[in-house]
Amino acid sequence: MKNSFTIKINFTGGIISPGDLMHILDAAALSGIKQVSFGLRQQLFIEVANEKYNKLAETLKGKDIAFEVDTDQHPNIVSSYPAEEIFITKTWLSEGVYKDIFDAFDYVPALKVNISDSKQSFTPMLTGNINWVASDSLHFWHLFIRFPKTNAIYEWPDIVYTNDIAVLTKHIETVIKNSDKQFYDAPEPDGTLLYSIVMQQQQYNVKAAETKVVFPPFMLPYYEGFNRVNNRYWLGIYRRDEKFSVAFLQQVCSLCLVTKIGQLCSTPWKTIIIKGIEEKDRNLWDAVLGKHQINVRHAANELNFQVEDDCKEGLALKNFLIKHLQQDDTRTFGICIGIKTRRKSEVFSSILVKKKPLFTVGGVDFFSRYDILCAKDFNPNERTGKIFSSNNYKWMLPEQLRRAIIGFYAHKENGQQTVSIKKPKKEAPLKEEIPVWIHQCTQCFTVYDALVGEPENDIAAGTLFENLPEQYCCPLCEAPKEMFTPINKLSLVFKEA
Repeated sequence: MKNSFTIKINFTGGIISPGDLMHILDAAALSGIKQVSFGLRQQLFIEVANEKYNKLAETLKGKDIAFEVDTDQHPNIVSSYPAEEIFITKTWLSEGVYKDIFDAFDYVPALKVNISDSKQSFTPMLTGNINWVASDSLHFWHLFIRFPKTNAIYEWPDIVYTNDIAVLTKHIETVIKNSDKQFYDAPEPDGTLLYSIVMQQQQYNVKAAETKVVFPPFMLPYYEGFNRVNNRYWLGIYRRDEKFSVAFLQQVCSLCLVTKIGQLCSTPWKTIIIKGIEEKDRNLWDAVLGKHQINVRHAANELNFQVEDDCKEGLALKNFLIKHLQQDDTRTFGICIGIKTRRKSEVFSSILVKKKPLFTVGGVDFFSRYDILCAKDFNPNERTGKIFSSNNYKWMLPEQLRRAIIGFYAHKENGQQTVSIKKPKKEAPLKEEIPVWIHQCTQCFTVYDALVGEPENDIAAGTLFENLPEQYCCPLCEAPKEMFTPINKLSLVFKEA
């Protein structure tokens, strides 16, 4: 039996009222909650012990705060609003336009909805099911449908007027949900069919798209600390363990109210941003940060990781990789590194570290390996499908990730249009390297390391490859023993997708 519940509260578009957040935090504090966290889709998560759940739930209901418990039936409307004014310039998409769109929603979507400015890469554009991307034409939007439970994306042939976004979103969601699996969890969903059904049933203010969307190159801004824009500051706050002290956030809300800041923002990086801080009030914010020992200048290669929500395993792997990146002083500017440990999760990334079990019994994974994948042109708004290195043990990941990062910079320098995965040239060693020989399957690139053995197949550590039985075969693709070849562990073969 579980000993806790997870309460999720959505902040539409990532916009948070300090007063509303204060009510939530006060309710949490009354129930003995010390920490909360923010999610990839700009939500708030509160983990509460069983015995304290009823009190917290009753208090939230008494304050008319909508929430979900241990479920994600309404996965929030994500927007690029947190980046508006500070990371986005020369755009017609203003604060008022965002808020008009949000106010037009007369229902709570059950599909993921993203509303994004095309002039930014701070917020993911296509991680939703219904993805609106601002066009170059004033008040018109491109639409991308990523069909639920699939990787299929359909680009709507028309661009749609701002005032129709909410009603068309509702219409599309209704058609998809009532489609009897034509569009939901379908092997080959037909976007053209969806378009014809929707547009035949109702008239919308649309016009033909003259050009296709060109997504900007990914460039993650440094989103932490005090930063000046015009004559004011904005403050970004990141927490290494993703946990925010309730007491700290209560003071943040109080200071917002005292200094007449009407909103703060949650971001897809599980952080918060406070905009519009006056010069005269900066010392007040410094005092709050100091009182709660909040550090706001973490290394850039720590800030560009994306980890699934409420995932201790993913955080531990992130910290393991960051440690090695820092030891090697590896540059990661311009890269988004994702960590995926669950089958159905969606992680925004240029380079993805993906866990996969060798086999599963009763829903439990055993003897996991890791693949490293790259997005097309290393752009996180494209699909992550190019396999750079497969079937890695955890101890192999830092070096393989470093090589993938080198591949990113080589790609950037060459200005290539598609990802080309090549075995990197061996750098001249600083000292003589003694080869460490392992054996690799030539079919799927699984490796057999005598130092590790295969405990899952009753092969003890220290068993030489030559001493394996003749009937030994690859645990992944079942290739026979003779299909393995000896290689130096320091120069592993990469798989080209």
